[in-house]
Amino acid sequence: MHLHVRHESEYTYDAPVALGPQTLYLYPRMYPYQRLLRYELLIDPLPSRVVRNVDVEGNVQQLVYFNHPTSHLRVTAEIELQSDEFNSFDFVLFPFETQRVPFRYPKEVLDLLQPYLDRTGVTERVESWARQLAASAGWQTTSFLMALTQAIRQFVYEVREEGAPFEPEQTLIQRKGSCRDYTTLFMAACRSLGIASRFVSGYLFGNPQQEHQLHAWAEVYLPGAGWRGFDPTEGSIVVNRHVFLTSTAKPELAAPISGTFSGEANSTLRSDLLFV
Repeated sequence: MHLHVRHESEYTYDAPVALGPQTLYLYPRMYPYQRLLRYELLIDPLPSRVVRNVDVEGNVQQLVYFNHPTSHLRVTAEIELQSDEFNSFDFVLFPFETQRVPFRYPKEVLDLLQPYLDRTGVTERVESWARQLAASAGWQTTSFLMALTQAIRQFVYEVREEGAPFEPEQTLIQRKGSCRDYTTLFMAACRSLGIASRFVSGYLFGNPQQEHQLHAWAEVYLPGAGWRGFDPTEGSIVVNRHVFLTSTAKPELAAPISGTFSGEANSTLRSDLLFV
């Protein structure tokens, strides 16, 4: 499958401002079944410098610097990639005891996974709900993950373009939320049973509801399978229609553009996303 994404964000200020360094997570993160064919980043006004780094979690981070006042900031990323079909369930969990939840990771990876096991947001209600789902799935790891994905899929979806994700328990009680709320609940449920999980930001091709905005889903670390994606908004395991931008233990670090400005001004944001 050939995918072409054009993502444009424009900040408008009602008075000239001085832009501080802007941090961009708009460079796709490749997986074994995906190949980047073309990437172009256009920034207006022209920056004085763009530095491309790899951050602490392995994401491509672009730091953008400016040296002149401006009344706007327009960032356009164009991405073309080849995304091949693959069998998302083509793995064997090993050691075999990890085929059932809850489990404990082998010592050689446990220390590295600690940030993705943090229990912030894991309440008694969330853990009890996760255990009920696990019991209904026979405590089988993969069956639990699919049951969790599909249970959240039954919630009422709402578009909420701004703001931090709701607390997991709030989403569970209200049975509604955006993709990032679903993802945060999914992560908390996984972590309550000792499964390392992280937040992923990117794009989803083929769902009209998601093709015009950023999308979020989760990845869990499974011994023998590595990081595997699950999309509770779609109610399915991640396939080749997902385009990854960034993955992180902390959802608040996944913003595609973040930074500051100085000056007395109000700002507005317009964002357009197009799949060609």
